Amino acid sequence: MKQLLNKIELKEWLFQILLLIVIFFLFSFDKHSPDISLDTIVFFMHYALISYIISYVFIPYLFYKKKYKEFGFAIVLTLVYLYISEEFVLEKIFYADKRGKYISNIFFTLLDILPTIVILVGFKLGWDAHKKQVLVDKLKSTVKESELRFLKSQINPHFLFNNLNNLYAYAIEQSPKTPSIILELSSVLRYMLYDCKEDFVLLQSEIEHLKHFTALNELQIENRGEVTFNTSEIPANYIIAPLILLMFIENAFKHSTASQSTNICIKIDIQVNSQGMLNFVCENSFLSNSNNQNLSKGIGLTNVNKRLEMLYPQKYTLEIDNSNQKYKVNLQLQLAKRE
Repeated sequence: MKQLLNKIELKEWLFQILLLIVIFFLFSFDKHSPDISLDTIVFFMHYALISYIISYVFIPYLFYKKKYKEFGFAIVLTLVYLYISEEFVLEKIFYADKRGKYISNIFFTLLDILPTIVILVGFKLGWDAHKKQVLVDKLKSTVKESELRFLKSQINPHFLFNNLNNLYAYAIEQSPKTPSIILELSSVLRYMLYDCKEDFVLLQSEIEHLKHFTALNELQIENRGEVTFNTSEIPANYIIAPLILLMFIENAFKHSTASQSTNICIKIDIQVNSQGMLNFVCENSFLSNSNNQNLSKGIGLTNVNKRLEMLYPQKYTLEIDNSNQKYKVNLQLQLAKRE
């Protein structure tokens, strides 16, 4: 953040110097007298000095700190000073035989002085507004990244909690499937801990992870139902935010097995068209008179909805159909390619 501020300050001074040169040439331009005289330089530098005092003293230390009365008083004193210095000092020195012989009305004097000062101060205010917007955008980006990291960090303990409970039950029963479950769980955790640290991963890697995850959960169903995982050839180089699809598959297994002891049916289908549009369908059976009334209220679905909103704004559609003892998720997601 400090480097960003220093970079902005350097750009600001370069901008102010360039602006000062441009305004000076506009101020001093006279088609009848192309030469730049000493009085023109002195008058302009006097106006520029007052502008910088307003811009870098009055505005940051009074106006931005909401000391409006003090700021107003300082501006009034500055206008009085400008009038006195213009009429009783500078004009007496440089135009003693012309304008210096009489004192102009304060309104006409300030009308001649203020345009240059207002332009210089106005550009400073515009630059400050730009600088604040850059910082706001940076802050929003930082907050978004922090929230994404937090949401992603919730996935691992949530997943681990569910599967360790299942593994514990199989270990108590001394099931011969326990070693296979441990092996699949190890593969899944390796991916979650090491391979998906980035915000986006290759879609092909994510699908391989989903296959391992599905195989891990399919071991627990045994002969109580059927699980199908279908995907066609995935185009290369497409990327996706990791662990988003996993939440839907995890919920499908969790709620099917929680409500049914037999006839479990889980279908997963992943397709990607030539334009990079992913179509993900996850369907599972459940019994409506069981404990599935809170199916869409778990931490997993809340998490994935937030991540979709943050990572794919206006680039996805999510439809959930919960009827006829079938829970069907249809997610369409516009993918990007790895650069």
